[in-house]
Amino acid sequence: MYFTPPPKHIIRLCRISARIENSNSTMKILTNGSDSKKLRVEDSMDSPPSRVIHIRKLPNEVSETEVIALGLPFGKVTNILMLKGKNQAFLELGTEEAAVTMVTYYTAVTPQVRNVPVFIQYSNHKELKTDSALNQRAQAVLQAVSAVQEGGSPSSAAGESVLTPAPSPVLRIIIDNMFYPVTLDVLQQIFSKFGTVMKIITFTKNNQFQALLQFSDPVNAQQAKLSLDGQNIYNSCCTLRIDFSKLVNLNVKYNNDKSRDYTRPELPSGDGQPPVDPSVAATLSKDSTSLLGAISPLSAAAAAAAAAGRVALSGHSGPGGVLLVSNLNEEMVTPQSLFTLFGVYGDVQRVKILYNKKDSALIQMSDGNQAQLAMSHLNGQKMYGKIIRVTLSKHQTVQLPREGLDDQGLTKDFTSSPLHRFKKPGSKNFQNIFPPSATLHLSNIPENVTEEDLRLLFSNSGGTVKAFKFFQDRKMALLQTSTVEEAIQALIDLHNYDMGRGHRLRVSFSKSTI
Repeated sequence: MYFTPPPKHIIRLCRISARIENSNSTMKILTNGSDSKKLRVEDSMDSPPSRVIHIRKLPNEVSETEVIALGLPFGKVTNILMLKGKNQAFLELGTEEAAVTMVTYYTAVTPQVRNVPVFIQYSNHKELKTDSALNQRAQAVLQAVSAVQEGGSPSSAAGESVLTPAPSPVLRIIIDNMFYPVTLDVLQQIFSKFGTVMKIITFTKNNQFQALLQFSDPVNAQQAKLSLDGQNIYNSCCTLRIDFSKLVNLNVKYNNDKSRDYTRPELPSGDGQPPVDPSVAATLSKDSTSLLGAISPLSAAAAAAAAAGRVALSGHSGPGGVLLVSNLNEEMVTPQSLFTLFGVYGDVQRVKILYNKKDSALIQMSDGNQAQLAMSHLNGQKMYGKIIRVTLSKHQTVQLPREGLDDQGLTKDFTSSPLHRFKKPGSKNFQNIFPPSATLHLSNIPENVTEEDLRLLFSNSGGTVKAFKFFQDRKMALLQTSTVEEAIQALIDLHNYDMGRGHRLRVSFSKSTI
């Protein structure tokens, strides 16, 4: 919502003037059958006060949450009827007094939804009696809002539950059970449903991924907290824990993967940090969908991440994510090379190169989401000179060979491998999943290793080093090869390479260029 909260003295004055008694009979509104034709959608401006508010000229794809949020500052919302085909809605408040307050306030202050001015007036109907079977979604949203309202909100003099003014436009967000990446773009996509997101800062504290997010208006922050606190971003994981921050303004110095000031695109990216892609925000806005209730991998969060080139999740989830990889170079490919490459996008459990068709392999990931992620990034990439094809397999697991049977090393179990990147919940590796690129991110570099040492190492793997850059602490670096295929080869060959003194080189794809 894009409106400022009404001052308390205006609400009090409006409520005093709202003590009007009505003897009109209630009218029943049905959403099916011939009765729906009787519904009058053009109520008169001169209609007498009613606790049912008629809202017109709503933007397309508006959510129930956004409509309910228009009435929440004035009192308890007791019913809602959406007429999405007509871009209209009916909102029933707990008391007529609250409705009068709302209409009086919006007569002076034009309400907006998604930056679109909307028209608010009294309805001729005195009560909404909706067909619950056909209005289930709206009722579910309303019940969720009511549960939060009744859980801890103070009561007004009129007896209805009302929301207290938000203490701050800044929310503190903690992600529990973080098994999949949650990026700045994902957070911006989810929270921008409730208003203009101005700034975001992400960080890890006490081994938990956290974020501070600033709205342009405290009311927006309040509605976002009300709707999203306790919800999951992805199925059964990445749970949002939201509270108000003590801060009222965030100081963002850099626009990069860790922090963003959307009002100042000219900010530097900071040393060693990739710059912000200005097209991301525009792309994300096209993938916007409603976000209340349990958010599935088909929701806007996943759409946002996919649009940013980070994550591509679908309805495939749970255990048993098996991929079929074909058109492999059978002279070169090994279970270990497939484990290393596919391990960039999930924890590979088992690999089986098919005995009678050695240009194909089955790869079992930890779950279906990781399988989908690997497929979206690696299908069509070049490995050992051949363009590989990656699809979901009909198999649920990869079978190990029977005991005593020699399958020539074509099947390998990696379940207990120490090289899994995503075993630890909240790992920073979740924040650095990118498509294959010509630029590699190197970490865990020993102090005594020079740029020349690393250039020579990667040249010996068959690639051409076009550019190199150490990060400030020299424990990490960016190395750019001539092609994506060379980078894939180098990652397969040199990830976990022994650099001496107990240091094993870690290699991943970067979205940066040097």
